[in-house]
Amino acid sequence: MSARFPEFRLGSVLATSFTATLTERRGEPVERIPTPQRLVDWLAVVGLDVESCTPAQLDLARELREAIHAAATATAVHEPLPAPAIRIINDRSLQGRASAVLTPEGTHRWYLGSPPRVEDALGVIAADAIGIVSGERDGRMALCASPTCQAAFFDTSRSRTRRWCEMNTCGNRQKKARFLANQRKQPAPAG
Repeated sequence: MSARFPEFRLGSVLATSFTATLTERRGEPVERIPTPQRLVDWLAVVGLDVESCTPAQLDLARELREAIHAAATATAVHEPLPAPAIRIINDRSLQGRASAVLTPEGTHRWYLGSPPRVEDALGVIAADAIGIVSGERDGRMALCASPTCQAAFFDTSRSRTRRWCEMNTCGNRQKKARFLANQRKQPAPAG
């Protein structure tokens, strides 16, 4: 019998989708890549297919994930970037040997080398993080308004005022909590 894992949360931005492999950081954390094979699965879903992953490579991935989260959070709250996060993101970017390629259909994809390694995929993720944290891409870093989540996300909405990392999870949960709180405040109907 295979283990059941929480679903992946995929957004439109690679680096913050990667940080979303650990959710509910301020509540009861949910680890979405608890095993090396689960990281292989996540990388395949985002188009960065690798053949295998060792426990050491999973550790490198988690270290990168937390560095991206730290740098994105600092950016969102207008604080200096943490030096250890910068070092890890840069190291992963430099250690990858991926290349952008143009497909016959005119789309962009990543070639990760032969054989494709986890380090190559992490290099792509690190490069994406550099693009959003540095302000090179159109959007802004923000933190989810959910008190149990507080995930860093890249807001590309027209007004740049998005409040939730995901409306379907954190946003709906907060709206439901607000609705129930308001229901409890209302007096019971006279009978």
